[in-house]
Amino acid sequence: MTELHELTAVEQRELLHTGELTAVELADHYLARIAARNDELRAFVVVTGADARARAARLDDGHDRGRHDAPLRGLPFGDKDLVDRAGVPSGYGSLAMTGHVPEVSSPLVATMDAAGGVSLGKTNTPEFGFPSYTENLLPGGVARNPWDTDLGPGGSSGGAAVAVAAGLLPFAPGSDGGGSIRIPAAACGLVGLKPSRGRVPDGSGIDALGGLTVAGPIARTVADAALLLDGMIARGPGGRPADRHALTAPGGEASYLDALQRDVRPLRIGWNTWSPWATHYGIELDAEAEAVLHDTLKLAGRLGHRVVELAPSPFPEYFDAFREVWMGGAASLPLDDEALERVEPLTAWLVRTGRERGAGRLAAALATLARFERSIIADYAEVDVVLTPALAMPPRPIGWYDAEDGERNFEQQCRYTPYTSYVNVAGLPAIAMPVAAHPLPFGVQAIGRPGDEITLLRLAAQLERELDWSAKLPFAR
Repeated sequence: MTELHELTAVEQRELLHTGELTAVELADHYLARIAARNDELRAFVVVTGADARARAARLDDGHDRGRHDAPLRGLPFGDKDLVDRAGVPSGYGSLAMTGHVPEVSSPLVATMDAAGGVSLGKTNTPEFGFPSYTENLLPGGVARNPWDTDLGPGGSSGGAAVAVAAGLLPFAPGSDGGGSIRIPAAACGLVGLKPSRGRVPDGSGIDALGGLTVAGPIARTVADAALLLDGMIARGPGGRPADRHALTAPGGEASYLDALQRDVRPLRIGWNTWSPWATHYGIELDAEAEAVLHDTLKLAGRLGHRVVELAPSPFPEYFDAFREVWMGGAASLPLDDEALERVEPLTAWLVRTGRERGAGRLAAALATLARFERSIIADYAEVDVVLTPALAMPPRPIGWYDAEDGERNFEQQCRYTPYTSYVNVAGLPAIAMPVAAHPLPFGVQAIGRPGDEITLLRLAAQLERELDWSAKLPFAR
């Protein structure tokens, strides 16, 4: 018999809407799975079972079960432990924040609640979200990949990805400043969508340094990712998305989930294995990751798309500029000298180095990245989508990253994830798609035109129909 967690989020929502399933029953099912597996996997750092059951009971007692302005009504999710939920500890993956309990919720938390979601707790994240792996120093802070628990899930939305891949949640919101949705999605065999800058109002990137960090969905299926994206976008009058970009689907669909009812048109697809980090670091693409990319390109060609190789213009200034901005972001953390003694070496290196830099260097770096944004958008303008590897290597073993040398640690991260950060700089949408699993997951990344999540989702849905990737997840094997 099919268990609830084996159903997609879309299928669970239908059962909730018809009354065949209650929100309390669904919350209890997932809370039981968390209780059974979280000690091993460390997907959650805080579980709020009593609050979740009370919230689910209030939803069950309501009279608006079928309202379209509550797309997530009754569906469980987890808050990434970089966002605040009033009354729930926020550790941000750091010992320096031990005991911090916010009194006010982050805007995205309020939006998810308004969309009808039921938070089951806080999902694990590395310290302040800077690393691309999830191995913080909090008790039990090392998240483990459910495909192989000796491996990491990537980061910084590592706990969210572990929870979804292990069937502890149907989907989960994440945030992405240099790949933090796409990296763990690829490492855990999931769909991970980094929206365009400005797409999700409560995680738009517009107010972030360099416009880097945006919020987006992690899910098992493309339809589930589209549903969660709908829930993460605040609703305006008439239930229309209240984001900066109008939804521009040809049929005028009112949601991203509805937009998937239309097939993708034949596309001009560019591809490359280019990385701006290769000017200074030795970027080596794993042979299997490269083979997976080319298998996906061949499949795209068989499906009627035109595939062309397309490499961006050289931009050696990217290396220093991105590092300057990344360190500038760390420098702004509210950590005094005493608190800096309690953070990890990578964080301390980023913060101290960033604070040694002058404002002039940061301003020059931001200007350089703005030029890069214009350059990459112009280079990719001749195609609809660009395909790249999602990661250069298979998921990394726990403890692979240098825990003491911040400079070497940063290089290791770039070698593992060389294809993601430049998409944040450009503000473009991108989706990680789990196109292969033999025996570990391998993904490809599709990068879209500015504001065009719909084409990415439709292309991903087409590939998903061919490859049936959600049937290969750890709990389905």
